[in-house]
Amino acid sequence: MDTNVSDILLRNLDSFDPAVRLAAVKEIAREIAEGELTPPAPENISNVHLHSFHSYSARGYSPSRIVWEARRRGLAVVGVNDFDVLDSLDETLAAGRTLGIRTTVSLETRSFASTYFDREVSSPGEPGILYVMGMGFARLPEPGSPAASFIASLKTQSQARNVAMLKKVNPATSPVELDYDRDVIPLTPSGNPTERHLCAAYDAKARERFPDDQALAAYWAQVLGVDAAAAEKIIHDPAALQTTIKSKLMKKGGPGYTQPDSGSFPAVRDVFKTVRDVGAIPCLPWVDGLSVGESNPDELFDDAIRWGARIANIMPDRNWNFSDPVLKKRKLAALEKFMNAARRRHIPVAAGTELNAPGQKFVDDFDAPELAPYVADFMDAAYIVYGHTVLENAARMGLVSDWAAAAFQNDPTGANAFYARVGRLVDPYRPPAPGDIPLDATPEDILGALA
Repeated sequence: MDTNVSDILLRNLDSFDPAVRLAAVKEIAREIAEGELTPPAPENISNVHLHSFHSYSARGYSPSRIVWEARRRGLAVVGVNDFDVLDSLDETLAAGRTLGIRTTVSLETRSFASTYFDREVSSPGEPGILYVMGMGFARLPEPGSPAASFIASLKTQSQARNVAMLKKVNPATSPVELDYDRDVIPLTPSGNPTERHLCAAYDAKARERFPDDQALAAYWAQVLGVDAAAAEKIIHDPAALQTTIKSKLMKKGGPGYTQPDSGSFPAVRDVFKTVRDVGAIPCLPWVDGLSVGESNPDELFDDAIRWGARIANIMPDRNWNFSDPVLKKRKLAALEKFMNAARRRHIPVAAGTELNAPGQKFVDDFDAPELAPYVADFMDAAYIVYGHTVLENAARMGLVSDWAAAAFQNDPTGANAFYARVGRLVDPYRPPAPGDIPLDATPEDILGALA
């Protein structure tokens, strides 16, 4: 099989110009149609948590590039998940239809939970702060609606936090200082830099200021408070350096850190309400169970369900892929505990590594023996989110819709099985269009029509 496209097409897929990206997608589709490219058949693998350049992608991938990379690697389902914005939505779904792969769109943000004010949960070094998601967005909120205003505020608030943080960090990194508009904003096409952009910008600015490795290592040793040997090592590992910049300068104990409270981030309930108002699925992301707040997944799930969560998401590589046998055993025990808690509550668990740090995989190793007990869960959840997206787009019949509530009447097992089957049945090239499915259709009618 041939999955190689030209370097020019790859560059065009990642252009900041959406017209250039669209033309590249259409050219790849033409090459597939005419037999010049032969992508593989879908395999039993998925990743529904890939960040694009609309928030932060370690490889600078656009939504279109993510969709093509997934198609050429044989993923059955791929999902773009950006921080604080839905700028990937239309492009991701359109590229999926054009290239013939099941696609989903999610939004991720940080939120505040007062019941966890004194416990670290999923945001390292930030007690009370939880990462939360909406999965399976099929449309943008109506212009002028409360949901549109709320989602717009996520970006506004995150940018305000970035600017405030930069003002605190700059004195600690002097003579390397960032200008937000000049050095940071241009790093993303939608004006939505994240903390990782700040770290990358500080890294780049320091290399420019100190081109000599010895001087650069001495600079970071002083700024980060690490010994010379450690500094000499991490300047040659951008991922490690930028992670250290983030932890030492921006998280708790660093000069850029501000103790969060109810006014710093939106409440979890408010995020989940907005997600449902737009027809998407409120989601609880989970890291690895080692924080105080994640150590009891039963408590966390029960709280999340009360807040409105209907699905969960994990990043598998963080839960098993470690050379230290003691740490690996501890992580796997936490993963098993989490998965069992999800199963007891009929909460699907989707999976995917974010690609928002250098060195991360595009798709997790679903063949790893450590993940074998959970691959079916991950794939079912990916198909559920895609099936939900299809029906929500076609007839407002998604997993959290009024139609679903009436059709399945407190039967989450039946609902999960239905949407997973829809996700498997729908041809990604030609999903149902709005109007194709009558509003009074039963689940059996829909499955019959799709089969």
